[in-house]
Formats: sequence, C-alpha cells, structure tokens
Amino acid sequence: MKTVNIRVVVLLMCSFACTAGFAQENGYEPPRTVSGKPDFQGFWSNASLTQMQRSNVYSDLVIPADKVEEFTRDHHQNVRQATDDGLVQGELLDGSDLGSGRGYNAFWVDPGTRFASVMGTSRSSWIVSPSDGRIPFTEVGLGMRRDFRSKFSGNDGPEGRALGERCIIGFGSTGGPPMNNVLYNNMYQIVQTDGYLMILIEMVNDIRIIPIDSEHRPEQHHRWLGDSIGRWDGDTLVVETLNLHPQQAPRNVAPLSQDGKVIERFSRYSDGQILYEFEVFDPVYYEESWAGEMSLNATSDRLYEYACHEGNYGLVGILAGARRQDSDVK
Repeated sequence: MKTVNIRVVVLLMCSFACTAGFAQENGYEPPRTVSGKPDFQGFWSNASLTQMQRSNVYSDLVIPADKVEEFTRDHHQNVRQATDDGLVQGELLDGSDLGSGRGYNAFWVDPGTRFASVMGTSRSSWIVSPSDGRIPFTEVGLGMRRDFRSKFSGNDGPEGRALGERCIIGFGSTGGPPMNNVLYNNMYQIVQTDGYLMILIEMVNDIRIIPIDSEHRPEQHHRWLGDSIGRWDGDTLVVETLNLHPQQAPRNVAPLSQDGKVIERFSRYSDGQILYEFEVFDPVYYEESWAGEMSLNATSDRLYEYACHEGNYGLVGILAGARRQDSDVK
C-alpha cells in the first residue's frame, strides 16, 4: 500500500477548508433548483492563459497583482495573437514554426487573453498541490506514457493517430476528467436534474452524463471520459471517476491506471463563477496525489457545433502522405 503523503493531505485540507470558509465569509447564496440544490445550469468557459502545469517563468501559484499586466502582455499566446505569428499579407510562412506544433495561424485559435482568476486571485497554474505546480509522475508512469506514445503515434493507420484527430474525443483532456482548457472551443453547457448532471463540451461536442447517488458500472465497462458518479456534500457536487477507456487513459492530462481515480468538486462561488476542484489518485503513475482548482466563468456566448469529420482533411492527408513516403522508399 502506498504511504500517505502528510504534506499533500495538509495542503489539500487547507485548500478545501479555506475555499469553504471564504465562500461562507462572503455570504454568497447560490441560485437553487426546485429541489433546493445549487443550480449549475448555463454556459461556462475555462478559456485562459493559465495552464494545468506551472511554467518555470512563474515562481508561485498566485501571480502578484503588480505583475499580472506585465505577464499578460508578454505571454506567448498574446504575442502570437498580436503578430499573427509574423504572417505578412501576401506572403507564406516558411514552415519553421511547425516544429513547435503550430498547424495553422493565430486567426484560428482562441485560448483566452487573461490569466484565470480563481477566488479573486490570478493563477499561474491550475495545479495547487504539489506546491511546484507540476504533475508528480513516477519513473514507471513516465515510461508507460512513452511506451504508449511509441505504440500509438505512427502513420500506419488511423488507430495510431491522436483521438482528437480521429474525432473521437477532444484533444488536451478538454472533456476530462479533469476538464482542461485548450487552444480553442473552451465552452461547456451544463444541464441539471435531481438525478443527473450533463456537461456538453464544445470541443468535439463530447458529453458527460453523470448520475447522482448511483453506483459505478462493472469494472470491465471502460467508457470514453470514464465512469463518473456524483453525490452531494452540502452545496458541493462531488464526482468520482474510474475506468477511463484504455486508449484515453495513457493520453489523458491525468493518466490513470486501473487503480486510479479522479475526484471533482463543483461549487457555486458567485453568480459568474463555478469553483471547479479536482484531485487525482494513482499509485502507479504518480509519486503522490495531486490537486488543482479552476474557474468556470459564466458567458452569454453559445456553443459552436463542432463538425469534426466534415471538411477534416488532416487525417486523410497525413495517412496519404505516409503511404506516398512508403512507396518512395520502396
């Protein structure tokens, strides 16, 4: 059995206790459903310059107030948007930017322009524990990820390409768990009943249907986005997820083995924000459990239909190019 890391437990207890105390101190009363539960329904966005893991550019979780504007101005995504990747009208890029993973110019991306404000503070990462803001992978876990990518990163057939390219689930773990922000399509629609919470994710139009006060499915049932069940803890909806699909589990922003699970907590912090907390447990992939906080912000925008397959020539082009390369080699 893995030894419990006391430092992490204390940090998490402080995080959750401080969150509850702060909300209570403000005296905020959330809107409620007919049955009296907090109402999460509506359209929400986690678009932000804040990322899951903390860059070494930032030393602390909370960005000092006098540094927010400077860091925002200098962030590479805002520089990219302002310069459109150096694109000059009438000229083509030389391709040197493709090595960093950019497949199209800045016009097509919408990652957000500000760092996230979580409970009134600007955050440099979603991860709050460990304190360095980094995922605490074990050497075994890193090796498993490398092995999986080596096996499923080729051009022999569509099965070797990323799940997002295949229009199966969104890239970057945008559907979770935990739900993560990506380069564009960072909106969510929540519909709620007494028995279910439904989250429609804009990216690839993934859907999470979370039964409340239910039991997990049998272990052999592996679903895209995992097997999630919810329960109420006061005014917080707690969601436990097990058994990610085998093709998703190693690629997820939080990879999980059969022994792993993700706990998510949804709380109304204000009329304009849901506090979304998550904690990841897995003795195979991680040296210790790790946790984060994210803001889901109310928006008057509406979700786009993500017609992934229609007009998507990328996957066909990649495989056709690989077959041409094979024939040239022969």
